[in-house]
Amino acid sequence: MNSIRIFAFADEASARIDGQIAAMRRNGLNGLEIRGVDGASIADISEEKAREVRRKLDDAGLTVWSIGSPIGKIPIGTDAFGAHLDQLRHVLALADILGAENLRLFSFYVPDGRKEEFRGQVLDRMGRMLDTATGSGIAVCHENEKGIYGDTAPRCADLLSTFPTLRGIFDPANFVQCGQDTLEAWALLRQRIKYLHIKDALADGRVVPSGCGIGHVREILNEYRAMGGDAVTVEPHLSVFDGLQGLEQAGQRTEMGAYTYPSGDAAFDAACGALKRLL
Repeated sequence: MNSIRIFAFADEASARIDGQIAAMRRNGLNGLEIRGVDGASIADISEEKAREVRRKLDDAGLTVWSIGSPIGKIPIGTDAFGAHLDQLRHVLALADILGAENLRLFSFYVPDGRKEEFRGQVLDRMGRMLDTATGSGIAVCHENEKGIYGDTAPRCADLLSTFPTLRGIFDPANFVQCGQDTLEAWALLRQRIKYLHIKDALADGRVVPSGCGIGHVREILNEYRAMGGDAVTVEPHLSVFDGLQGLEQAGQRTEMGAYTYPSGDAAFDAACGALKRLL
């Protein structure tokens, strides 16, 4: 199998970019899927701040693989979509500064039981976001996530078939939390997946180290590599870390369960170690 590059949401180790760099170097990683920077969302930092981060990463021999943006992680019915497109334009500018190849986004929170009712509006807004990114040189990648339109494999396939330029990010734990069998999801989506988020979960939704849950992470990872896939992002979610509450929809809570660690650094190291054992 091909060698694989390992990136991470290192804001789970530290809110500070210096701490993230230390965690990545300690674990021998290639770089970041950048999501939080010195306590701020990547979407909210300035271009000047992005240049500062780029200099630090360059000095450390690390890269930014993807922008772990919050774009599309808003209610579908919001009237502020124009401002959201402006935020996307800003994030694309940051991606260029940081040298990112990919931009992660979502397909909007949709009311429970009303996914099909809002399909047309979701597709319209996804199309407008993709149009905004056209010509940027950045691969726009949709992540499956609980609560959004693209939460199950068939609806992810709907998005990917509707938009030929859209790529997929495959998160096994998120599928488990939606009651979606991950092997069935992989069989349906594998040809359109750009990269994997390495995260596993139990049947009750609790996140566990990769290989310890029912997400079939080892099998999917092996097939991804056999297809020529060469990059993954570690997303621990093994302990509460700064900013977690901001990643969840109102009223939701990520259950950490038995796999808890005394610090973000310890949880981050455990997640990286679990992936390396699978490899």
